Order: sequence, then C-alpha cells, then structure tokens
Amino acid sequence: MSQPESGAPLWIGVEEIAELMPMRAAVDALEETLVAGFDPEDDGERSRLTTPRGQMLQMPSASSAWCGTKVVTLRPGNEKVGLPVIQGVYLLFDGETHTPVATLDGAALTTLRTPATTALAVRHAAAASASRAVVFGTGVQAHAHIEALQAVMNLVHLDVVGRSTEKVQAVAETAESLGVSARVSGPEAVAEADVVVCCTASPEPLFDSGLLKDHATVAAIGSHDPHHRETDSALAQRSAVIVESRSSAQREAGDLIIPATEGSFDWGAATTLKDLVTGRAELPPDIPRFFKGTGMPWQDLSVVAGIYALKRRK
Repeated sequence: MSQPESGAPLWIGVEEIAELMPMRAAVDALEETLVAGFDPEDDGERSRLTTPRGQMLQMPSASSAWCGTKVVTLRPGNEKVGLPVIQGVYLLFDGETHTPVATLDGAALTTLRTPATTALAVRHAAAASASRAVVFGTGVQAHAHIEALQAVMNLVHLDVVGRSTEKVQAVAETAESLGVSARVSGPEAVAEADVVVCCTASPEPLFDSGLLKDHATVAAIGSHDPHHRETDSALAQRSAVIVESRSSAQREAGDLIIPATEGSFDWGAATTLKDLVTGRAELPPDIPRFFKGTGMPWQDLSVVAGIYALKRRK
C-alpha cells in the first residue's frame, strides 16, 4: 500500500515538484506511460463549471496503481492583484484502496506536464537537425517551453513573439539564461523555424502557415476551446496532424474542429501521440507536422505518480 506511514496525505509544493521531477524526466514519464500500454482514448474527461468570477475545471484519471484528479480555477484579472490566473491542487489516491496519499500544487504541475507533453511530441515529430524555434506567448508556459524544447532537441536559437515588449524580452532573457541565443521577433519568424510553439490565449490564428518550411513542426497548446484556435486552417490541411486522442481533440481542439467544419481537415487523417511514440505510425518526411494538444488527465497522473515515488524515497 502506498499510503504514508503517518496516514496523512503528503503535501508536495512548487519547489519540490521542480526539484523531484526535472523536465526531461517528465517527458520520459509520459512516454513510458504510452509505451506501457495506456490508451488515452480511455482517459477521463475534463469537466468545467462556470463560476460567478471565472471557471473551475476537474481532470480525473486512473491506472491500476493510482487514481487522481486535478482541480484548478481560472480567474481572469487575478494578475492585476498579484495572484495567478490559474490556481489549484492535485489529489492522488492509491489505486487499490483509493486512500488519499498526496496533494500537490496544481498550477506547478500544469507548468511541468504541459510543456513535457509538447516536448514528447517534438521528440518524435521534429527533424533530427532541428535547432531553431519560435515561441508565441509570454506567460508561464512560454518560459517553461524553452526548457522543454532543450530537453528534446539541440535548441540553438529562439525567436519570441508576443504583444508586450517587456514580457517578450523577459522570455528572451529566460532563453539566454539557459544558453540559447534569443531575439524579439514578429510572426514572420516562422519562415526560419524548425519548431514553432503556440502557447497563447489568442482565439485567432497567430501566423500564416504558408511561411513554414516543409520539415517544420508546430505545437499549439494554448487552447482547449472548440471555438478558439492559434493556427489557420491551411496548416491542418497541409500537415501531418498529431493529437493526444481523437476523442479529446474532437471535443476541445478548435485548431482542428474549425477546419474540419470547413471541410479542410479529415479526422481520419490524424495520428495519435500514442501511435507515434510506440512506432505504430510514421509521418511523411516532406510536409509539416502539427501537434495539437489540449491537455489530458493521464498526463497529470503520469507525472504525479513519478513525483510521489521520488518523494517517498527521500
């Protein structure tokens, strides 16, 4: 049984999450889950509750060893009073007895597992020679994705695109602090990129996908809203599309739902991340690769299980 000897669930906070689970280890944990046989099509669904001030989301998942759920709140405007927009907790339970064994900081967990999932897709989709990337966005995920890209590719140069000059410069400084050359750029920078990451709240396409090189890999992870998208329909039509699961993408991935509605994308053409990681699918070498992620509960559970195991060994 996995319950702590005291019987009280362990608390694992922001600093310990970062200390116990480096980015590359989180990427590996996600990959191991898929290789071991877990099928994301069987995962729990995200539920949403609109509150008087924002939203509350819950994301449950289960394996034979563990079950757990993340509960987070989204409160636009919190940044004006010095609080995070996203706050929450993760509750981990023993898979056999369903005894609560740990509680983790939900926002810190999201900051880790979201870029780790992007990195897993990039690991298997990007060209082996990939060294130049563009990041759209200036929030927490933009900063975290730099480390994630470094974990799976030889990241030499980063272009950063965003609306706030000050925030864009801060992301560029994060890259430089990690030994990556960086500059503040515009959307046209995608023409030189091997990898493009979109992590914004934009409801509309951020760049013209016609500028992309044929070998480019694009990851769009900023939205899980069927009516919002960060990429244009031409990208879905032109690319080899990769999804976390077909069912979750058809519910939440506006980047694909919108072009599918227009008739420029066929869901049957999508490759799942599981099939890509396990080698059951190969991508054409002469067209862009497009990973659309919305975030799934199994990703949280995979990373949390690893963190908890390491915490118990300390």
